[in-house]
Amino acid sequence: MLELHDAPLAPLTTFRLGGPATRLVTATTDAEVVAAVRRADADGTPLLVIGGGSNLVIGDKGFAGTALHIATSGYELTGTTLELAAGEVWTDAVARTVEAGLAGIECLAGIPGSAGATPLQNVGAYGQEVSSTITEVIAYDRHAGETVALSNEECAFSYRHSRFKAEPDRYVVLRVRFALEDAGGLSAPLKYAETARVLGVEAGDRVPLAEARETVLKLRAGKGMVLDPEDHDTWSAGSFFTNPILTDADFAVFHARVRERLGDGAQPPAYPAGEGHTKTSAAWLIDKAGFTKGYGDGPARISTKHTLALTNRGRATTEDLLTLAREVVAGVREAFGITLVNEPVMVGVGL
Repeated sequence: MLELHDAPLAPLTTFRLGGPATRLVTATTDAEVVAAVRRADADGTPLLVIGGGSNLVIGDKGFAGTALHIATSGYELTGTTLELAAGEVWTDAVARTVEAGLAGIECLAGIPGSAGATPLQNVGAYGQEVSSTITEVIAYDRHAGETVALSNEECAFSYRHSRFKAEPDRYVVLRVRFALEDAGGLSAPLKYAETARVLGVEAGDRVPLAEARETVLKLRAGKGMVLDPEDHDTWSAGSFFTNPILTDADFAVFHARVRERLGDGAQPPAYPAGEGHTKTSAAWLIDKAGFTKGYGDGPARISTKHTLALTNRGRATTEDLLTLAREVVAGVREAFGITLVNEPVMVGVGL
């Protein structure tokens, strides 16, 4: 277990932002993870868990406490059952399942970060969410002081949310188990219209696994959502805001504001989100509020490829990023009466 003091955290995040941690511990086994957590808890030291750093916004002052970087490894495939150590690189794990001919997470290709972070956010994209395939999460329960296994139901998954996100100071994920599908080398039924359209099939159809994965990677890359050290559009946390879910009554009010602002024929994106609820698009809201691709003239700007990504152009500070985010939130609220909610976890800062 590697331990450093006054260690920079920016290199551990995809934003490449944030000040130092008082203490940085890198753990490569589950036992080391548990030992580091127990030591911090015993000392009463604040704890920040870092995996791939793709969903973190760390303040410029850094973190006064122990930052635990989980760098564990482990990929075990038995039949259609997959177990990943929390530190496994997610996009690499997806590639290996596709190579093995198993469906269920192929449309989650290219998502940066580690496997252990996927249940926290109930990571999803292009019609798939990890909650559809996760069967069990093995985690260290800091309240009970023991390792526990939580079933899919106990994880309380919902849109970009979970029990782990609701209780951020309780669980540290160690391993994640998935039930995949052997569909003879074909993908799960495609749910996302854009993916189906690009592949020339209908929603609900299956396609060869490799084709589904490659198509998603190309779509993501075109939006700056695949990490590339040379491309500042990928110096981000991916989607910075979640797609708002509105009650039907609130959506009707929102729709009226859209028509008032954009004309009687304007139709905002609308997707079913459970009984009495409709989901709309944060990217559409941002764009129609006047924050187009490339918006900004400072070191933090909206991506030139996708309005939902806020980016570090190379010289930004966290405060630069937050200033831009607050401007976007205020602008969307003024235009449409909807308050956007950040998707990344904020450490020592807030909107």
